[in-house]
Parts: sequence; C-alpha cells; structure tokens
Amino acid sequence: MADKLAIGIDIGGTKIAAGVVDEDGHILARLRRETPTTDPLEVIEAISGITEEFRRDHHIAALGVGAAGFVDASQSTVLFAPHLAWRNEPLRDSVARRTGLPVMVDNDANASGWAEWRFGAAQGEADLVLITLGTGIGGAIVIDGQPYRGQFGIAGEFGHMQVVPGGNQCECGNTGCWEQYASGRVLMRRARAAAEEGTELGLKMLAEAGAIDRIEGSLVTQQAKAGDAEATEWIADVGDWLGVGIANLAAALDPGMFVIGGGVSDAGDLLIGPARAAFSRTLTGRGYRAEARIVRAHLGPEAGLIGAADMARLTARRRRPANPSARARVRAAAKSSRSPRRRR
Repeated sequence: MADKLAIGIDIGGTKIAAGVVDEDGHILARLRRETPTTDPLEVIEAISGITEEFRRDHHIAALGVGAAGFVDASQSTVLFAPHLAWRNEPLRDSVARRTGLPVMVDNDANASGWAEWRFGAAQGEADLVLITLGTGIGGAIVIDGQPYRGQFGIAGEFGHMQVVPGGNQCECGNTGCWEQYASGRVLMRRARAAAEEGTELGLKMLAEAGAIDRIEGSLVTQQAKAGDAEATEWIADVGDWLGVGIANLAAALDPGMFVIGGGVSDAGDLLIGPARAAFSRTLTGRGYRAEARIVRAHLGPEAGLIGAADMARLTARRRRPANPSARARVRAAAKSSRSPRRRR
C-alpha cells in the first residue's frame, strides 16, 4: 500500500477540493477549503495544510494538483489563470518544496478527463473529449489512451474559442468566448438580472439565496428540475450553445465520445437533450458520417481530484529511481550470463 495512495487537489475559482485516492480511483478521505484568489502564496499554504492533515492518517506517495488555468508542457508552471491570481506561477516546485512529495500539476479539466477515461464514463474508449461546464468551460482531450496537451501544454481551452465576434466580455480579455454563452456564469447572469427586474422566477431565487449577489446558476437548475418553464428554457439555451460548440470540436477532432461534466451538468437531460439536438443539427457532414456519443460524466465534481491523484501516482512511479539492490542484482545476473572468454 506504500506507493498506492496519492493526494488529489482540485483548485477551482471558488473552492479547493482535496482527497486521498487509491489506485482504483476510490476516495478514502476528503477536505474542502475556500480558494484564496488574490494571493498565490495563500494557495500554496492551503495545499501544504491539506497535505499535512492527510499525512497524519495516510502514507502518501505523491501529490497531484489540478489547477483552473493554463499549465505549461512540463506540468510545472501555471502560466495564466483567468479566475485566479496566478501569472507564471511555478506551482509544482513551490508545492514540492513545502511538502517534500513528488508533485504533478496539470489543468483541472485534463485531470477530470483522465479520471473519466480511467474510472468513469469513458472506460474502454480510445479517444474522448471532456467538456466541463462550471464558472467557465474547461476541456480535455485523450487520444489513444494518452492525454493530449499540445506543444505548449494548453490544449483543451475550448471555453475561449470565439463564437460571437464582438460579443460578451470574457475574463480572459477577449470577447464572445464560448463560455460566455454555455456555462454556469450565463445562468448566474440571467438569474441575477431576473431578480433585479423582479420577475416571478427572479424573486423565487432571491428568496432562496437571500441577496442578489448570492444567486448562483445552481438555483436555475433547481428551479428547472422543479418544473419552472423559464428556468428550463434558460438551461435549454445553454444546451443549444453547447451542442453547436461540440459540433465544431467534432469537425476538428472526431472523437468517439464527448463527456459533459461540471456543475451545470447536474441539469442532466434538461441540458444534454438540447445539446444533442443542436449537435445533430449543426454537425458538418450530418447524415453521412457516424456521430459521437454525448454523455454525462460519471464521477461528478470529484473527477478533478481523482484524476490529479492518479496522474501524480503514475508520474511518480515512472520517475522513481531504480532500487540500488535491484540494480546490483541485474548487473550480477548479466555478468553471470556472459560466456567466459576462451584462453589462448
């Protein structure tokens, strides 16, 4: 068991979710913290504290961090995080120094995609594209059973594809990004506007939240599941934009499966149904080609920490130096197998 447990930490725009994960993807212990978004050092302090707490009860072999940002190809530096205060942050080395553990850093969506491929909805698939709908849109690509990160490490940032030139302002600095039309932020924006306008749905959500600035997109999902027609329409609109974007990705990548995760996916078929319809309606070559399946993720919000832990454990095993006694045995075996030179 000594090398089978790893810590996975999923750092999002508002929360840190952490767990101790075994080699089968089971979570043995969990912790949650608020994300300190204004000071990178506070995030490192939080990771260190979580690690110390887990190590009191578990022998930990490695630590994996899934970060909501652009991570470089060496899986060490967070280049840019639109929703966090990270710019060229050497996260892997900083955390390794504080914890003394082998550390792996990757984009949080890459970690989720790996978890779904290893343990979740995409087991048995050669290729998959994961799309996570949360505050924004994250993405991950697995090709032939390997995560695809691109030349510079930041492949999968689907949320920042421009779908409406000159459209809504995005936190990344551009306008009209896909995540401005198909994410939890869209539902939150519409819900808060409805509360300010005093609509029936808006007032319901205001009563639930207590204040306009506390209204989140999850309340829209709650109202839609309860049968509210307007909330259902809002989620269908997000699903429609989701399906159009998936059709574009299918034209470029042609995977066998798209897995939809993130908090907005809690809407289930209220979201996935319209997405499938829009996908079939806008797919290039529709009617003359096979269509990828669009399914909901199986591992839920814990996919990121499960994937980060598993990737860290596998990376640590590959990097582990050979045992000196094992090397000696190999050399001895090789020496004894050599034929002695014939003396002349």
